[in-house]
Amino acid sequence: MYRDDIRTQVVELHARGLSVAAIHRQLGVSRAAIAAWLINPVRAARPVHARCFVCRHEACADGSTYAYLLGQYLGDGYLVTTARVPKLRIACADAYPRIAQEVDHAMTTLSGNRVSITHGVGCSDHASYWMHWPCLLPQHGPGRKHERPIVLTEWQRAIVDEHPWPLIRGLIHSDGCRVINRVTVGGKTYAYPRYLFSNESRDIQAILTAALDRVGVAWRNNRPNSVSMARRGAVGLLDEHVGPKR
Repeated sequence: MYRDDIRTQVVELHARGLSVAAIHRQLGVSRAAIAAWLINPVRAARPVHARCFVCRHEACADGSTYAYLLGQYLGDGYLVTTARVPKLRIACADAYPRIAQEVDHAMTTLSGNRVSITHGVGCSDHASYWMHWPCLLPQHGPGRKHERPIVLTEWQRAIVDEHPWPLIRGLIHSDGCRVINRVTVGGKTYAYPRYLFSNESRDIQAILTAALDRVGVAWRNNRPNSVSMARRGAVGLLDEHVGPKR
């Protein structure tokens, strides 16, 4: 992580006509960092800590975006803290490009940094480097999420209480789905839509169900690791605020 004055010097030297290579030789800053700052000089001029509302002990300026990203992290996210700069990674299925775009937008909005994408087979790894990801996601830790406690902090609970739907969307977009359930009664087959959320962590299930209770969506555990939302009113609300994955 470079100091604020270094980032300011990069912008000033480039304004004087120095190339990226010349600035790299003079200041020892990586070419990638220089290029990123020159793309967005306004962000480069801002103090690094100014973008972290937790460090500044302020309310989150975009609670809806944070709640959505929190849901995505709890579902399919992983925070790497072994490197010099922490990296938030979220796996996105290639079949749902709109969800991937929303993930990228959330990470960029909160951190101010660009997102790198590594393509795999059927899914992609969307990653963002930022020193303050551990501040925003204090649930990170060694091991699998379902093998350790996942408890929201007081300030996180305040955000998700105010923005329950973005949290629900993030969780269902990561570990949930909308399906057509078919049952046969008296020789007749009936089909109806329902939403499912599957996660081995009971704590993460509880975070979802608390938000569902807050917005009046009925739910039940159809399996120990699954939450079902099948009542007509519940599906109607979820169709309005979440909808099928795209």
